[in-house]
Amino acid sequence: MTDPIASLRASHERLRSVVEPLTPEQIRQPAYPSEWSIAQVLSHLGSGAEIGALVVEAGMSGSEPPARESFPAIWDRWNAKSPDEMVADGLASDARLVELIEALRDDKYADTVIRFFLGDVDRFRYAAFRLGEHAVHTWDVVVAVRPGATISPDAVEIILPNVARLVGFTAKPSGRSARIHVTTENPMHEYALTIGEPSSMVEWDDGEETGSLRIPAEALLRLIYGRLDPANTPEGIEAEGLSLDDLRSVFPGF
Repeated sequence: MTDPIASLRASHERLRSVVEPLTPEQIRQPAYPSEWSIAQVLSHLGSGAEIGALVVEAGMSGSEPPARESFPAIWDRWNAKSPDEMVADGLASDARLVELIEALRDDKYADTVIRFFLGDVDRFRYAAFRLGEHAVHTWDVVVAVRPGATISPDAVEIILPNVARLVGFTAKPSGRSARIHVTTENPMHEYALTIGEPSSMVEWDDGEETGSLRIPAEALLRLIYGRLDPANTPEGIEAEGLSLDDLRSVFPGF
């Protein structure tokens, strides 16, 4: 599997290379989803990186991570920034977190435990979780200025297994019930996607199916995140049992 720390660095550099040339007018334009401007996406990544740096530093020192009660003050401070500050400070904050995570490669941090809201994880697992948010929000920015953009393939390979664990939270079945045999390409994989109460996505087990979905792994990732609208859907997806529009309704985004 691709190194999540290296992929996180690549995602940061992709974001920086796209955002730095943008004009003040462009950073104020809608990102994806359109409720946020490009600057606000950078603010979200920047505030998350600031909190992440506190969490990583706590792991490195063996101290207690910051309490969740301290987060709203950080979010409020970032929300009060001007769009230009959101972009400049967002890139700087994101770079600092990436550098801290890269420092975790040192052998002295081999047994470091990073404690955050998804539980206690090691350095590579934490990098993979940060990548899951970072690569998707980077796409939110990139696709706004480069229509047809996709999430980076190396990130998809790392993120998709983690996102599968979120299906029970992100899916809104609204009375639908199905067990879909999902086959992905680039990379190839097979999943059993259960729509119902509860919903889930696990390794395919040759069980019964009520439908099938053949889809690029990158598109499946964006489907689960509610980012596979018709304008950003690649050709060649095959869906039976539940249509692609049905599945978009099941995954409205979060």
